[in-house]
Amino acid sequence: MAARHRLGNLDLLVLSDGTYYQDAGAVFGVVPRIMWERLAIPLNERYQMALGLNSLLVRSAGKTILIETGVGDKERVRAQSSPASEGTLLDGLRAVGVRPEDVDVVVNSHLHADHCGWNTRADDAGSFVPTFRRARYLIRRGEWEAATHPNERTRATYLPENILPLEAAGQLELIDGETKITDEVIVVDTPGHTADHASVLLASAGERAIYIGDMVQHSVQLERTAWVSSFDVFPLQAMETKKAVVRRAIDERELVVAVHCPYPGLGRLSETPDGKRRWTPVEANGGEV
Repeated sequence: MAARHRLGNLDLLVLSDGTYYQDAGAVFGVVPRIMWERLAIPLNERYQMALGLNSLLVRSAGKTILIETGVGDKERVRAQSSPASEGTLLDGLRAVGVRPEDVDVVVNSHLHADHCGWNTRADDAGSFVPTFRRARYLIRRGEWEAATHPNERTRATYLPENILPLEAAGQLELIDGETKITDEVIVVDTPGHTADHASVLLASAGERAIYIGDMVQHSVQLERTAWVSSFDVFPLQAMETKKAVVRRAIDERELVVAVHCPYPGLGRLSETPDGKRRWTPVEANGGEV
């Protein structure tokens, strides 16, 4: 599954790794159920809501860049989601004629298991190796430290098999602060979900977009920036980050690419005269490919 969207001179391809199911109460954190259930979100028998797994493929300045790698095919992660319907990213790449070895750069917004699962895969001997064997994997230095030295809270979502093979293969590139991949693709700091969470700005021919990683799991969390998830490790910082990102997205008419919104996760934010924010889904202007 892939949706093409033209942004200036850039072709953006939104690829799906399927649908991931998370506990709805955890997604909305301290927001009382009586408030979020008004959204009429369908829940399964385990009280889980469906989340998108939207990755982004960009070709810029001769580089093929993959932003986020979904949940992957590791059973101990997929078993948490019911029904299991993830792991389709490589099929999507294949459908648009991209082989794993064609990818030059992989960017992870952070290293939670549903965002970096296809970083690695098992080889014929059962050892985990980088899926994209020619790629540089760009990861924030602080995020790498947090993932490789987890605490009691974070240990369950930072899986060594998703990350350590990158270092062993010499494909890991730790980055600090704002990092330019090309003139059109820039990794920026958006802390809160984790201390070193990152997003990706895309700009071409006067048009802008931002891939927001795990900043939100539902679009209402962009409309109501005080609604933060229990998955946000630093919720007050997450709230301030969202305020700044939402303000800029409105003022500069940025296209927002939301990982966990329903595929393809494209939308724009606007503001009513009374100051309320509104998320409007956007169809990919290049259709399905």
